[in-house]
Amino acid sequence: MKRYDLRHLKTEFEPRMKELLATHSAGEVAIFLFEIGDFTPIQKSADLVKECGYELMNSLKFNEVDWTIVAKKA
Repeated sequence: MKRYDLRHLKTEFEPRMKELLATHSAGEVAIFLFEIGDFTPIQKSADLVKECGYELMNSLKFNEVDWTIVAKKA
């Protein structure tokens, strides 16, 4: 299991998230933390997880501005 803090990237976290997802092998779990802003990134991140061959295990609001995604490589 690996945890990645992408909050410093603000709304530009998707390219880095995709890059990190490509490094995992089957069965590995990745946890991503990012800022949500207007909630648009939530659906985008869920779509990206699916596109990269991962199973979305959890998606939840961490606090007022942060969101956490937990994904497992299929």
